Amino acid sequence: VTKDIVVEIERIQRHKPFLGGFRHKLTGLEFHNASAQTNPKQQQWSGVAKNCRDTQTVDELMQRQQTMIDSATQMTAIGVFVSNVTDNLIAPKPYETADEFLVKRLNAVIKIQSYARMWAAKILVDGMKSDKLRRLDWEHMEEIRKKKEKENRIKAEFERRMNPKSKEDFDLLYHALENWRQEELDIINETKTGPERKAALCWLLDQETQLIAAIGRHKIQAGAESKENSIKQFLNKASAPKKWRTFDGKVTKMFTPYTQRANELKDIYSSLTMNYLTQDERLDVLLTVKHTVLEHDCKLTQEIVELIDREADLLMRSVKDSNLEGLRKRVATLFLQYCKTPTFNPEAARLVKVPQDPSVLRKNIYYCPSCNSYLPSTEFSLSSNSGVAGKCRRCNKIDNDARQRQDYSNYVFMLRNLRQTEEKFGDQSRICFLLQEEDLQYLVENVWGGQSAVSAWDDLYDLVLIRWNQFTEWSPWNCILLTKDEAASHQRMENLDEAYGSVFINKVKQKHTLAKNFFCRLRGMAERMRDVTPNKGARSAKQTTPIKSS
Repeated sequence: VTKDIVVEIERIQRHKPFLGGFRHKLTGLEFHNASAQTNPKQQQWSGVAKNCRDTQTVDELMQRQQTMIDSATQMTAIGVFVSNVTDNLIAPKPYETADEFLVKRLNAVIKIQSYARMWAAKILVDGMKSDKLRRLDWEHMEEIRKKKEKENRIKAEFERRMNPKSKEDFDLLYHALENWRQEELDIINETKTGPERKAALCWLLDQETQLIAAIGRHKIQAGAESKENSIKQFLNKASAPKKWRTFDGKVTKMFTPYTQRANELKDIYSSLTMNYLTQDERLDVLLTVKHTVLEHDCKLTQEIVELIDREADLLMRSVKDSNLEGLRKRVATLFLQYCKTPTFNPEAARLVKVPQDPSVLRKNIYYCPSCNSYLPSTEFSLSSNSGVAGKCRRCNKIDNDARQRQDYSNYVFMLRNLRQTEEKFGDQSRICFLLQEEDLQYLVENVWGGQSAVSAWDDLYDLVLIRWNQFTEWSPWNCILLTKDEAASHQRMENLDEAYGSVFINKVKQKHTLAKNFFCRLRGMAERMRDVTPNKGARSAKQTTPIKSS
């Protein structure tokens, strides 16, 4: 029985070492052992570098070489003339010893080094000069910038006083009025006595009364303008389309039936408040308003329809526009109330301040003892040391205008910069969002004396509150009042003990102790906010928990 066996032979390109075998005596063929076809065994490296003897020896070969060059020299002799015009006369020089040669070489090295060092020093000096010029230019530009900023600030403040529009502008006016009154009162008390003093005080009272009346007229005008702007802003927000950003970064807008309804009401209100319309155009607008409000039957729409019919009848009788001004204001006011009602304008439900659910009104309601009103918690400004709700914002504003007349615009600006700086750290700093303007005023004026801790600069527009220790969240007991330039240098410091002296550090720590004793409740409030909202950012700290009145 025969059986074929297939044997696979692997042909490799490497040289196989001879591991034994035999040779046929008759034919002379060599047969190797089968292990010669297997891969060689991999030897593990012991970690010790080893060299064989062959790599340690060098084979040298000594061979002599001699170049044979034949040269001939011809000179003037009998019958031979050789011109010496192009010859050079070489005179022997003094003999130079090895020591003299080394000294000469050392002097040459010194000279080369001196020129090289002079070149490097010249480059260094030129660089220092250019740095100095750039520094001087930067200081000049900074001085111009600061001067321009100050001029713009004074100009803006003057514009705020001449044309006040916001509450902060009127606080500034009342504060300036109080400063003027105090100066005049001091002059009267120092220079006059008896009946003359009483007459001067009466004159001062009359002047103050006239100035307060002028401020009141400005306030009425600003209130009318702000009311118009708020109405336009409300209608624009209600009619704005829904927006969202898609995956490719583009903004998608969508108009819903509610936004289209709000846009229609906005156009009608704009036409209704438009002036200088002809009689036919005004009648068309009134007819449009009438058809719009007749979609709903209620007391408000009935009153609007009644006023529209009255104005249309008066227009047909050719009544002057000046006599219809009051009637048109009533129509516009009632139609605006129609636009703000969520039943007729569903988009207004998310913009009105008063919630539609009555159960919500019973939550977080507090009593104001000054105006005898029950108001939501957002109408009360609570300081860090408040134990009760106290007066509402409106009553505090009236009391401030009548008595203290303090201007918190500087502290509002400082507090806004502080919160923006703390948001950039991203470490969920919350204490700065619990402070109010009154708290910051106490911290700046009573603790830090209203001036920089380093240079004693007292301009509040140039002062900022920053962290004393950059690795700990901001707090009244971890802050320092510095100018903007000093704050930039302080933030680059890594070791405060090396940067400041021990006397200055003890002074700062003493102020920290005073602030910590006054704002002792802030730490507990911040910890409570972290427990309630552990995953929210620093912006959520603005929503403080109101304190119930006892």
